[in-house]
Amino acid sequence: MLTCDICGEELLLEEDLKTHLLLSHLENTMDCPLCSLSGVSYDELGLHINTAHPDKQNTSPIRANHQTNPSTNSDLTKYLSSPELFMSSDCSGLDSENSSTSSPSPVRSKACASSHTRSSGLSPLRQKTQGKKLNSEATGGADKKKRMSSPHKERRFVCPVCACVYSDSFSLQEHVELHLDPAQKTQGQSQFQCPMCSVVCSNSFTLQEHVELHLDHEASVNASPGSDLKLARRLQEEEEQRRREEEARLEKEQFKKLQKEFGLDGTGGYRKQMEQRLERAVARGLMDPAEFHCKRAEMMESLATGRDDGQTRTRGVLKALSEHFQSEGGDCVHVWLCGDTDHFCSSDGDRGWGCGYRNFQMLLSSLLRLDQYTAVLPDMAVPSLPRVQRLIEEAWSEGLDPHGASHFNHRLQGTRAWIGATEIYSLLTSLRVRARIVDFHQPTGPGDTHPRLFEWVRQYFHLGQNSGRLPPRIIHTKLPPLYLQHQGHSRTVVGLEQRRSGALCLLMLDPGSSSSDVRRVLSPDSVSVALRQMRKFPSGLKHRQYQLVAAEGVLSEQDKQIRLLNSKALRAERIP
Repeated sequence: MLTCDICGEELLLEEDLKTHLLLSHLENTMDCPLCSLSGVSYDELGLHINTAHPDKQNTSPIRANHQTNPSTNSDLTKYLSSPELFMSSDCSGLDSENSSTSSPSPVRSKACASSHTRSSGLSPLRQKTQGKKLNSEATGGADKKKRMSSPHKERRFVCPVCACVYSDSFSLQEHVELHLDPAQKTQGQSQFQCPMCSVVCSNSFTLQEHVELHLDHEASVNASPGSDLKLARRLQEEEEQRRREEEARLEKEQFKKLQKEFGLDGTGGYRKQMEQRLERAVARGLMDPAEFHCKRAEMMESLATGRDDGQTRTRGVLKALSEHFQSEGGDCVHVWLCGDTDHFCSSDGDRGWGCGYRNFQMLLSSLLRLDQYTAVLPDMAVPSLPRVQRLIEEAWSEGLDPHGASHFNHRLQGTRAWIGATEIYSLLTSLRVRARIVDFHQPTGPGDTHPRLFEWVRQYFHLGQNSGRLPPRIIHTKLPPLYLQHQGHSRTVVGLEQRRSGALCLLMLDPGSSSSDVRRVLSPDSVSVALRQMRKFPSGLKHRQYQLVAAEGVLSEQDKQIRLLNSKALRAERIP
């Protein structure tokens, strides 16, 4: 059994005794360490010190001794086992400590007091109780009343680390544990590594100060003179790099589109496209397998011989036109027609890209009928489309138009590449045919029309007519047709009409027209309808640029070599 030294109450456990002392004897025992005020609560004491002693707060031991002393760890351990050892014994002693700068620290004074009390063989609380009993017996009842207020000075709990005073042991224990937490972390050797370098700190506060040094250094570097200029230059360089990359990407995409548009994307040439179209026709039920193999055999034979198979060829077109104008002239004053020319239309193997090759076949079909060109074209037949590609490659290999050859990578066979006026010129020059390119590079009339082009064609046919004062209404010349090129397409000019009003109209054969449409010219009943498709007035030619290729005779070997040298910088005759 445990007995309370103050009131003599018997308790079973030590925890019950501490609770009894707190509830029965330690309530309202706070006193001021700077004056004689006592018997107040902790909140009242704090208000009293802040109002009555504001100038002595920084010098009092309660406020001054806030640094943790490593030697107090043993005192803290003692406190955890017995908080009553640090209960204040005398308010006057605290005042004397506050007034003297040479006196020992409160922690050391309490430790000395504890050792002195321990040497007497009695606990501090028991010694104080016995002293109070003797004093009470000597002074009587009046002193007993005084004793009820004086013990407050002897039951105060002081922190052994920072000298803070508490009225009960539980509050003091919680306060001391706050001091022990960082100490326990340090004993556990917790490490905090800097995220910006390899330095390891012992606690979070030191780590925070260390990181702030890094940030202050970076701020000072960024705030150095010229840093804004460097940043602006770096941002400008990054923007330029992104712009160049975007331009390169767009240029690459545009180049791929152009390759696909002009048949240079490696998707195959005439033979592959023909086979694909035939296979698709069989799959759709438009052609039986026997017809498929028959057409494929004809295609392979044409490719082997290099001659056109004639399936897209229409003969007698100019003869049918001449007969029509003789019987039904209409309001035409004069009609000029070129030499006899066959029409070649696109087939399944070159549909969409073969117009330039088909127009060359039309031009060559006329040259082979003219005696002037038989000397340089002996025993030559109209070549197949792959054969025309090979002839152009041979012209490039001779040195003609090196810039144009580089555009096609010196290769046309097996591709779907489009050709234009320069390729026709190179091919004719290679065959020793004197050719001429006339470039109408801009409109010369109202509404983006080209009246100068029509006038040039009239002069071309007029020079080829027979001399006479009054030309007949229908003029049959021995001139080859003209190759007419514009953006995306080409056609063959085979004649010219001059109306009573003075208006000029071109007569053209289009490789995009099917054989069935062109054959309507051969029938007197449908020639008028077919002729409407062949007529082109100035209002019907509104492309910005047109180029004409005209065959004007035969070249000697010496003239051919001169043209080979001049073709390194090939130039057309520009009108205007």
